Amino acid sequence: MNLRNILVFILGSGLGIFLFMCPIGSEDAAFSTVLGVLVSAVENFVVDNCPMLLLAIVGVSSIGGLLATLFHPHFVKNNPAVTELFVVSKLYLITRLVALFVTVCVMFEVGPEAIRSEDVGGTMIGLSYTLIGLAVILSFAMPFLTDCGIMEFFGIIMKPVIRPLFHVPGRASIDLIASWLASSNTSVLLTSGQYHSGYYTRREAASIMTNFSLVSIPFCMVVAETLEVSSHFLLMYGTITAIGVLLAIIGVRIPPMATIENEYYQGKKNLNEEVPKDTSLVKWSFMGALERAESFTLMKAFRVGFDMMVGILMDLIPIVIAWGSIGTLLVNYTTIFHTVAYPMGAYMNMLGVPNAFDVAPATLVGFIDMFIPALITSPTLPLETRFVIASLSLVQIIYLTEVGSIIVKSGVGLNIPKLFVIFVERTLIALPLIVLVAKYCL
Repeated sequence: MNLRNILVFILGSGLGIFLFMCPIGSEDAAFSTVLGVLVSAVENFVVDNCPMLLLAIVGVSSIGGLLATLFHPHFVKNNPAVTELFVVSKLYLITRLVALFVTVCVMFEVGPEAIRSEDVGGTMIGLSYTLIGLAVILSFAMPFLTDCGIMEFFGIIMKPVIRPLFHVPGRASIDLIASWLASSNTSVLLTSGQYHSGYYTRREAASIMTNFSLVSIPFCMVVAETLEVSSHFLLMYGTITAIGVLLAIIGVRIPPMATIENEYYQGKKNLNEEVPKDTSLVKWSFMGALERAESFTLMKAFRVGFDMMVGILMDLIPIVIAWGSIGTLLVNYTTIFHTVAYPMGAYMNMLGVPNAFDVAPATLVGFIDMFIPALITSPTLPLETRFVIASLSLVQIIYLTEVGSIIVKSGVGLNIPKLFVIFVERTLIALPLIVLVAKYCL
């Protein structure tokens, strides 16, 4: 065995586990991870010292995309990386321009009040500062978790359990832990990178993104406190965990998930979790980890991290600002969700949920952002109703402002309509189970 590979596996993977999965306290929350603390530090630094960095990022992304689309300069055409960054479809070009408009309105306090209000544009701008911190830290930290061998090690060990239950490789267990302790967007970005590296098929990546990206414990605590059900937090978190596992088992076996092509990105497959008959499971896991560690170098990790960081900053942030602002405008300034949610009100009323029609919109607005249901649900409603809405909003896990945007851009075969179908499927299956727990366990 090569000593260098062993050290890369142990030290590199150890650093990745420490950054992503080591629970610690912080000034912002009673529970966080090292990664979360570092992301918050970068976010606070940008907000306090260079808030216009966000405007510069969105401005370059949108104006650069507009110029590249209109004039097709040679510099862009002759540089594949620049082409990929700035030559986008008409939809995404409009998205970038809308993001620039929203950013200017909020930062300079101009334009329609509805757009620059704290609950629309202000919220999206605040979220974008978080994404800047996430881009800077996550991009350079992720190679230590994905490229040093730990995913190969756990992937081979967990395959006998993970593969038959969820139809995904065993390494997906790392994605699950990353979202559980860090955040769901961390898990989705991790999965997207693994898909493009040939470790997941499109269907596997889509399944992991929509089923394994559980909400982090700190955010669950925030939702519980907002709806004043924190005294039942253990019951709530146990409920969403158990139902989340059940939804993952069901979700991968029904459309639209089951209809996604089971093919690797550009036809390249780098996954090997098969264990030879004459080799023990642990030994083969260790050998797979060392083989992966052999190709790891700091320079390669830096290049991969830099490309990912630029992609998040220039591509994802404008999508979050534009789509998130449009969605929250619809929620806060129109009655469309009250009208569309009437069938959900009837469904909950049939299940015996108190004030079913009053909270029906909260069952659908989570598709825009998972925190909106908690914000629009009155804490004066019965405990059973608040528990149902809190648990449901956390088990739905597909929301456009962060996770949905990343999934659509990842190219795993899920567009917004398909994501909404999955969102509704999760909602319809989870609701009676949550109501059952609320009625008999509270």
